[in-house]
This record gives sequence, structure tokens and C-alpha cells, in this order.
Amino acid sequence: QVQVVESGGGLVQAGGSLRLSCVASGSAFSRNGMGWYRQAPGKQRELVAAISRSGADTKYADSVKGRFTISRDNAKNTVSLQVNNLKPEDTAVYYCNIGWSIGSSGVLYSNWGQGTQVTVSS
Repeated sequence: QVQVVESGGGLVQAGGSLRLSCVASGSAFSRNGMGWYRQAPGKQRELVAAISRSGADTKYADSVKGRFTISRDNAKNTVSLQVNNLKPEDTAVYYCNIGWSIGSSGVLYSNWGQGTQVTVSS
């Protein structure tokens, strides 16, 4: 398990960009792939971007591929998500946690941060 604090969300117009940040603590951070999940109103939380322990490999949901870029800095225990060309359907609360399987809900993990709200207006 990791403890995380997410930040960087906001209200943007369609086509806009944001950079989401996550600061993690706990020894599990360096031993695991990390990911960004999102949960839209009335929908299940889903993993949309993941990065391997070393940062060499990344994976994305088809819905965000080409628009989102995940990165990590193991020296600083941080994970970032650059989100570009935002669409109204990207509106959700975004969470950072251990993860690797795109589409998974993270149900195995009990430690979740407060998330950061991203709202995209049309």
C-alpha cells in the first residue's frame, strides 16, 4: 500500500490541458507500477494510465491514448499525468495508486487519497 496526495485538477474548457501530480509515501512505491485512475459520476473507478516501476514502460486506455502522458520520478516519489486536448467525457475525480492493468478498478487497495477533480466544459 502507498499513501498518496493528488493535486492539479481544475475546471478547463474542451481542448485545454492540465498536469496532475501525486506525491506518494511508503516503501511500496518503488516496488510497484503506479497508475492514474478516474471515477466519473455514476461510474466505476477505472485505471486509465499506468507506468512500470522503472518508468520505462507505460500503458493507456484507448480513450486517453495520445492525449495523456504518465511519468514518475522515483527519487522524489512522485507520479504525474499530463492531460492534453481534454474532452467533456474526461470529467472525473482522478486518483493515483498502485496499478498496472488498464481498466481495473483498484479494488485490492484500501488506501486512497482524496483525488483531484477535473471538470471539462464544452
